Amino acid sequence: MKSSYDIIIAGGGLAGLTAAILLGKDYDVLLIDPDTYPRHKLCGEYLSKEVLPLFDQLGINIQALTDVSISKLHLTLNSNFSQKTSLPLGAVGVSRFCLDKALYDKVIVKGCHKKDKVVNVIKDSTGFKVVTKQDEFTANQVLIATGKRSLLDKSLDREFIKFKTPWLAIKRHYNYEMDKNEVGLHHFDGGYAGISMVENDTVNLCYLANNKEFSEYKNVQDFERKVLSKNSYLESFFEKASPLWENPLSISQISFQKKSAVVNDCLAVGDAAGLIHPLCGNGMAMAIHSAFIASKFLKRRLEKQLSQEEMLQGYTREWEGTFGSRLYAGKKLQSLLLQPSINKFAFKIIKHVPKVLPTIIKHTHGQSVTYSL
Repeated sequence: MKSSYDIIIAGGGLAGLTAAILLGKDYDVLLIDPDTYPRHKLCGEYLSKEVLPLFDQLGINIQALTDVSISKLHLTLNSNFSQKTSLPLGAVGVSRFCLDKALYDKVIVKGCHKKDKVVNVIKDSTGFKVVTKQDEFTANQVLIATGKRSLLDKSLDREFIKFKTPWLAIKRHYNYEMDKNEVGLHHFDGGYAGISMVENDTVNLCYLANNKEFSEYKNVQDFERKVLSKNSYLESFFEKASPLWENPLSISQISFQKKSAVVNDCLAVGDAAGLIHPLCGNGMAMAIHSAFIASKFLKRRLEKQLSQEEMLQGYTREWEGTFGSRLYAGKKLQSLLLQPSINKFAFKIIKHVPKVLPTIIKHTHGQSVTYSL
């Protein structure tokens, strides 16, 4: 394997894989990720239709991966409030196991994946030195796509990594009969759960919980039975659903603190640049869209159309202009949902003025997008 590349991408989630496809057409690219593909990832698996045109540009037919088209939202509180509404754009339901595999198959055509983990990125006079657990490489540019929280974040002394957070997430696939055109968002004490269908008639349950609440129970099943099931809809789900995995996926220390889209003179994409609150259902779309934006700026830099500083400033402006308002809306919406004294009043308004909910949803998503690199 070579030791020097035009671009090294640290992390092979949706954003990293997308960037590897886009940049691998014209440049010498190495994608470094410790996983073997395909694999399951902790994710709501709700892909907003705003980015479907981008998959055409990637040469991936989403309709061949899944027939699940989500057009309705079912919102419930554990106070027995229930409201259904149509979604302004909607989504497709597709598992990360399936979607990441489709992206990865495009990447390995160029043979540019190394199964390893990036532990540090050091800027020098000629570019960047990339240190992995097994090796060292050099690159003209590095793209940070390491997800929500990583060892690299600690090495780069990122501000958000210094603080403990109360949030954890849990995901599992189930057999369960439900409307395949509907996504459920179900509140419980200290958190909320998303339930929707993906390909092969499989249902994905993914929920965000407060670690303080969770730690009071002996295991996941106990927590689900005694806390989530206070919501009558979730109680019915757990009574009727059959888990397809012996153990769920879980992740802790999820940070919603503001991050920077530029790290150590490198562009960051996906959750590494900013994590939207899961109830918005926009994380997958943001990862893919941000990879297109970053790829445009990296190409212009490598073609000497921009200086390093112009690339960093231009990317930051476009990232903030595209995603900043969504992150803010998501923060406010999650705060509203998780404060019982407020949410009962707010959802009375939603019940009596049905147009309010679709309007709120619009602020957490973008418009259908195409992108010229």
